[in-house]
Amino acid sequence: MTENLYLQSETKNLSSKEDVSESVFFAENDNSLYFTYSGQSNTLEIRDLNYQVNGDSQMPWYKQLTEFKMPGMWNQGQDSPVPVIQNLNLKVRSGQMLAIMESSGYGKSFLLDVITCREHGGKIKSGQILINGQSSTPQLVKKCIAHVRQHDNLLPNLTVWETLLFVAKLRLSRNISDAQRKKRVEEVIAELRLRQCANTQVGNEYVRGVSGGERRRVSIGVQLLWNPGILILDEPTSGLDSFTSHNLVKTLSRLAKGNRLVMISLHQPRSDIFKLFDLVLLMTSGTTIYSGTARDMVKYFTEIGYPCPRYSNPADFYVDLTSIDRKDRQQEMATREKVKSLATLFLEKVQGFDDFLWRAAEGESAMNVSVEPRSHINSKKSINLPSPSYHLQPGMMQQFAILIRRQISNDFRDLSTLLINGLEALAMAMIIGFLYYGHGEIQRSFMDTAALLFLIGSLVPFPMILHIIAKCHSERAMLYHELEDGMYSAGPYFFAKVLGELPEHCAYVIIHAIPIYWLANLRPDPEHFILSFLMIWLVVYCCRTMALWCAALLPTLHMSYFMVNALFNSFYLAGGFIINIDNLWTVPAWISAVSSLRWCYEGLMQIQFNGITYMMQVGNITIPIQGKLIVDALDLNSQPLYVSYAIITGLSIAFIILYYLSLRFIKQKTSQDW
Repeated sequence: MTENLYLQSETKNLSSKEDVSESVFFAENDNSLYFTYSGQSNTLEIRDLNYQVNGDSQMPWYKQLTEFKMPGMWNQGQDSPVPVIQNLNLKVRSGQMLAIMESSGYGKSFLLDVITCREHGGKIKSGQILINGQSSTPQLVKKCIAHVRQHDNLLPNLTVWETLLFVAKLRLSRNISDAQRKKRVEEVIAELRLRQCANTQVGNEYVRGVSGGERRRVSIGVQLLWNPGILILDEPTSGLDSFTSHNLVKTLSRLAKGNRLVMISLHQPRSDIFKLFDLVLLMTSGTTIYSGTARDMVKYFTEIGYPCPRYSNPADFYVDLTSIDRKDRQQEMATREKVKSLATLFLEKVQGFDDFLWRAAEGESAMNVSVEPRSHINSKKSINLPSPSYHLQPGMMQQFAILIRRQISNDFRDLSTLLINGLEALAMAMIIGFLYYGHGEIQRSFMDTAALLFLIGSLVPFPMILHIIAKCHSERAMLYHELEDGMYSAGPYFFAKVLGELPEHCAYVIIHAIPIYWLANLRPDPEHFILSFLMIWLVVYCCRTMALWCAALLPTLHMSYFMVNALFNSFYLAGGFIINIDNLWTVPAWISAVSSLRWCYEGLMQIQFNGITYMMQVGNITIPIQGKLIVDALDLNSQPLYVSYAIITGLSIAFIILYYLSLRFIKQKTSQDW
């Protein structure tokens, strides 16, 4: 009796704890919807689609050059166009979740790219894609479809809440109040079950943050914020464990019940995930093997002579059944013939059906595909926001203000990187400073001072250049997708990038320049110190803008490193210290004329030597020499001091313009997308 009372009390305690937990964290078995799609129902239709790609077009241009091929030219031999989608017919409506299943590398991603008007390197030979009866266009896609890519491209140092709030400020109409934006972010967080990690950093493979499944939900939330009617996801379960994958697909199924059309691509989902699908499209080499309800897939293949073995996962079994076996030529031909016959048989069975979906029984409507009526769903009260109006998006100044706040928040939370860069700058400054320390009243030799001034202008910018390029390439994928989605334009991002890094730039120059200047006992009066500091600030900023341009111009990290190294070393060698400027032949002389390091060196030499009398020791004789004569002998007095400042400023502006043009006219794809 006592044990029973104890068990009952423990059960009550546990149940009360669970109730509190569910009220705070919104357990996965809670099927309530926090907001539904309030617009009209959507229909996505594909008619007789044939799409092909060329092998050369899928190869980056720089790899084509390594194989001695001219980029953009079609090879009529082995690299002839290859069909990846053949005679595809499909019709999906709001309230349905369609799963596209196929073996890896056979065209699922191509299909999603074609639907979202992002067919890179391919061509539609025939057929059409209709959205609500209208031909698909990039403008129509942006208004109706949200595309969640396979890889998560998020800023790692922002929290989940901040990530979604910044996107809400950029994507939602400018007529919506801040309170409504925050309400929408709260609804998305609740809908995707992210409340327990709302204040946790997103993270990535280098920064500790949320789990992989939670990060994938954040990527979905970024697209869900503007409440799209059609949601397309490219392999959302890739890289996730089976439990996390199941919970994620349950979330997508719940979103489909909110009057949305959800389309996802997967490899071979486990059986409990397979049961969540409303419709299944099984493809092989771009041809349709089965299109219909998930619950009738086993029945269809059983009727044509391929029953699923007991205790087997239908998704695994039928994907394996329809895969091409490339173990040897004979096996490949046999499996291709089998796939061809299955595709032909399916076309015969769905002929005459408007939606091209196989039905288990005559007269059964494909519309009734295990979609739970909206009246059965416990829908939470929410704010009904209008569909996205791109002409009402935040203006250029608002976008700039949002982007610069986002960048500063992300950069200054990366404390480890900031600390490493600061310690590196301080260590280099102390090493150079103490190398030239200890002269006091003893005058340093002319060559030692000239070498010090050249080192200041050439060694200080170099570590920062490498850091800038690595940072830009780490953000390149996110930038490409956000520009492609129309979240903002290149102009506001450009100004946010150029101006948002000024605090970090100033701190870097201060840590470098001040210890070197005073430890090396250069001219101590305030005027010469300020002029020297301004010169170093300008040359470091010029090198920074050069690194930004190289990072935006070229598709890979290594190519950007190579180009910036080539430019920097050219400017270094033609800087006037390694070889006298008078002794340069024509081409190096031209390089010297646009070398920021040369003009920095010339300016620092004028600041430190002009106007002083230099005591030159020759044996036991001390000869006073005007510092200006020494600078004249090196041809470093060819222009007044202000010209050095003007040329370095002009070079910085030129690199800034080149950086903007690269952002504006070169798609910022990652190396994987080229």
